[in-house]
Amino acid sequence: MNGFFSETIWLIPLYSLIGMSLSALWSPAIINRTGPRPAGYVNILLTTIAFFHSIFAFAETWQKAPVYQSVTWLQAAGLQITFDWEVSSLTICALILITGLNLVASIYAVGYLEMDWGWARFFALMGFFQGGMTTLVICNSLFFSYVVLEILTLGTYLLIGYWFNQSLVVTGARDAFLTKRVGDLFLLMAVVALLPLAGSWNYNDLANWAQTAHIDPTLATLLCLALIAGPLGKCAQFPLHLWLDEAMEGPMPATIIRNSLVVCTGAWVLIKLEPVFKLSPFACQFMIVIGALTAIGASLIAIAQIDIKRSLSYTASAYMGLVFIAVGTQQSQTTLLFLLSYAIAMALLVMSIGNVVLNSITQDLSQYGGLFSRRPITAFAYLVGAVSLVGVPPFGGFWTMAQMSSNLWEDHPILVGVLLLVNGLTSFSIIREFCLVFGGKSKPMTVRSPEGLWPLILPMTFVMGISLHLPLILSKFNILPWWDTLNINLAIALIISTVIGAGSSAFIYLNESISKPIVLKPKFVQDLFAYDLYTPQIYKVTIVGVVAIISNAIYWFDKYLIDGAVNLVGLLTIISGQSLKYNTSGQTQYYFLSILLGVALFVGIICLPLITPLF
Repeated sequence: MNGFFSETIWLIPLYSLIGMSLSALWSPAIINRTGPRPAGYVNILLTTIAFFHSIFAFAETWQKAPVYQSVTWLQAAGLQITFDWEVSSLTICALILITGLNLVASIYAVGYLEMDWGWARFFALMGFFQGGMTTLVICNSLFFSYVVLEILTLGTYLLIGYWFNQSLVVTGARDAFLTKRVGDLFLLMAVVALLPLAGSWNYNDLANWAQTAHIDPTLATLLCLALIAGPLGKCAQFPLHLWLDEAMEGPMPATIIRNSLVVCTGAWVLIKLEPVFKLSPFACQFMIVIGALTAIGASLIAIAQIDIKRSLSYTASAYMGLVFIAVGTQQSQTTLLFLLSYAIAMALLVMSIGNVVLNSITQDLSQYGGLFSRRPITAFAYLVGAVSLVGVPPFGGFWTMAQMSSNLWEDHPILVGVLLLVNGLTSFSIIREFCLVFGGKSKPMTVRSPEGLWPLILPMTFVMGISLHLPLILSKFNILPWWDTLNINLAIALIISTVIGAGSSAFIYLNESISKPIVLKPKFVQDLFAYDLYTPQIYKVTIVGVVAIISNAIYWFDKYLIDGAVNLVGLLTIISGQSLKYNTSGQTQYYFLSILLGVALFVGIICLPLITPLF
């Protein structure tokens, strides 16, 4: 049995796909006598098997060298495409995170979708999602990583559009799909262009090629920018960030996975391609600028939202902006640790908020209040998720941010300021949500709001325990940063920014003497952030407007020139046919006349070049 689980790591995506196939059987059109619930139980069973398979494989591979395996997928006309995968402690740790969060999200869905009849479709899509993400983390090929990202884009579209009888859901699913397609198109161009340059799509081969490659700087910059475009959309970075906001129309169990894991898939590809980005300093600077703008802008927008799910979605965009900064400054190890702590903390925040939204119906923050005494478990879970996300020692978010700031201080001190600002703004935002939901006095929507069903509380409590013990787990495996590797002054500054952000938020939103809702002066500043910096309106004026003009021009050209030419030929054919029918009277002289005119016309055409010079 030694090495069995690590050698069969390729089975983990298959478990998900099997669960997806079996769950789909309980759709109403196939099996309707038992109801849809077995679909959820089957999917949970297969996810549990995948989770424990990952744990056993991790025990076999810990502190061992990575193993790379490959099979030929296509070989034709000199083109060979191989499916490469990597078996290492890193990839299997990612598998544990993905299957573990999918497992708790699936159990959570049993309670959240208690009265929903679409279980077969939902759990099949959850298995589809899990299969795509697990394939992505073990995949060691850029080509197949792109294929899997496309699969995840399709899964995102289908899960957002789960309740497809609502107009906002349909619009959100469509916009999310089209927004991601913009980045995917440029990523595909880069994937195709990279093969003749590097000779391989294997990540290890690409890293070796990048160390000795001598290509034109302009070409390298264009190539790297195109490679960044795909993750730019997946991580909901400006200007391709609106899809994550509109994705909040989907079910809350899917939001757990989307906000914690799916947004990290683009970051995973960025980390894998980090050696290639070294070919273009401009591309690295571009990543840093985009990440900084998104991190600050999304943090400010989150504070101005009254929809609690959308506020969390902008926090997710802000933290992915920090990931772009880390990758742009070549901090791959710190980025991986940051993604781990972020995913667990964000999943816990979404689960606790989902408990509240389910019973209270509304997502409007202004309708909440006084839930701490009625829902203490949910409130403590939210607080644990909050302190794990921001810079509060000794929780996971503090260590990753402290390490990132220490690495940035020497060469990029301005980015340390960005990190501290984003941490302070995020602390303000999440404590604002806590105060509005759990603090203050009860309101009509929260008078009766008990703790949810056990399928909601049990997985949330489990994730809360993992979040609390994450520093101990990382310390056990010698992954946690040591104090002597950190800049103590920056660590203290990180704590101070958290205290300022959280303290000022608590003072404002727990103070009964301050009228609510808060109105900033001048009002246009608040509106600017509340309406997402008017990005949708800018889209309509620029991109949507240009596309509309081009579409109308193409429509006019097609209708009046292309269709007009075809219709003209058809009209001439009808006219000529109608004219010729009068010569088919059965009288010989008419046939002889037609032949004579035809011969005369033919002779005239032939002799025309000879006659023309005479004139």
